[in-house]
Amino acid sequence: MKSILLVGALALLGAPFATPGSDAPLSLQRTIVLSGVTGKFDHFAIDESGNRLFAAATGNHTVEVVDLRTGQVVESLSQLGKPHGVAWVGAMRRLFVADGAKGELDVFEGSPLMLAKKIKLSEDADDMVYDAATQLLYVGHGGTDASNPAAIAVIDAAKLVLLSDLPVGAHPEALELDSKHDRVFANISDTGQVLVIDGATHTVKETWHLTEAKGNTPLAYNADLDLLLIGCRKPSTIVVLNAQTGKEVASAPADAGADDLFYEPGTHRAYLITGSGMVDSYEVSAEGQLRPLKATTTVSGAKTGLLVPSQSALFVGIPGVDTSAQVRMYLTSGK
Repeated sequence: MKSILLVGALALLGAPFATPGSDAPLSLQRTIVLSGVTGKFDHFAIDESGNRLFAAATGNHTVEVVDLRTGQVVESLSQLGKPHGVAWVGAMRRLFVADGAKGELDVFEGSPLMLAKKIKLSEDADDMVYDAATQLLYVGHGGTDASNPAAIAVIDAAKLVLLSDLPVGAHPEALELDSKHDRVFANISDTGQVLVIDGATHTVKETWHLTEAKGNTPLAYNADLDLLLIGCRKPSTIVVLNAQTGKEVASAPADAGADDLFYEPGTHRAYLITGSGMVDSYEVSAEGQLRPLKATTTVSGAKTGLLVPSQSALFVGIPGVDTSAQVRMYLTSGK
C-alpha cells in the first residue's frame, strides 16, 4: 500500500522547492536477491516495526517475506494462485493477500504466518487499500467476463467479513485512499474513468472521465494539496487532477507501461514505475504542475514496487527470468 504523509507549509505557500540533486532523483542503495524465485512481481507491502518487506511474487505463485536487516527471505507463503495486492495491518498483525487466480482474499496471521481465513471474491482479485480509521479494506476484483462482474469489495479487516460489494463498470486497477475526506479513488482503465467512492455509504459519489489520456492504471494522492496523480498508457502520460473537481490541471510524457505510482511529500516528487524498464521521476509544484527529472533505468518487466517515505526508499521488483528475481532499493533525496 502507498504511504501518504503531509507536505510542509512551505509548499502550501507556493514557495520554490529545494531540489538538491534533482538530476539524479534516485540512487541505487541495495540489491536483494530472492534465490530461487522466478517470474514477475505485483504489489508490495511493508511491516516497518518488524522491518519486513512483503513481495507478491505473482510469477512464482508465492508471497516472499524479506527481512530488510539481513536481506534474507525468512518466509515464503506458497500454495497461492496469482497473488496481486498485499496489505499489512500492523495493529492486527495480519497480512492480506488478493489471489487473482483463486478469486479470494487470503488472511495470514501468526509467526510464522499461517492462513487464517479465506474471503471469497471473484477472478482477478487485485489491488487494495486499507483505511486505518475505519478498519476497512477495499479490494478491486472481477471484470474478466460476464460471469465475473467487476466490483470493489468492502471488508471489515477486524471481523474478517465482507460488508458490501460495490459494482463498477470494468475491472478496477488501482485504489487510493483520501482519509481526510473519507473517500476512495478507483481507476477504471478500460473506460478511462476515475471513480470517487464515499467511505461512509460505500457508493460511487462521482465519476470523472479522463480526456487527456486513457489506460489509466496506477494512482497516487497528494493529500495536503488535494491532487490526484494518474499514470496512463494510451498515450504514455502522467496526468494530474484537482481531486475536488476532477479537472485535469497538468500532464507530462511518460515511458510505456505505467503500472505503479507514488508521491513523496518530503521531496514533492512523483515516481512512476513502468514495465518498459524505467522509473520516471517528476517534481510536482503546489499547483500540480509537473517537471520531469532524470529517469532511472531498471529492466524490462520491472513494473511495480513500494515507496516508503519514512525511509526515503523506493523498492522496485526485478523479475526473475534467466536468474533469480531481485528487489532493488533506491534512495530518494528525502533525507
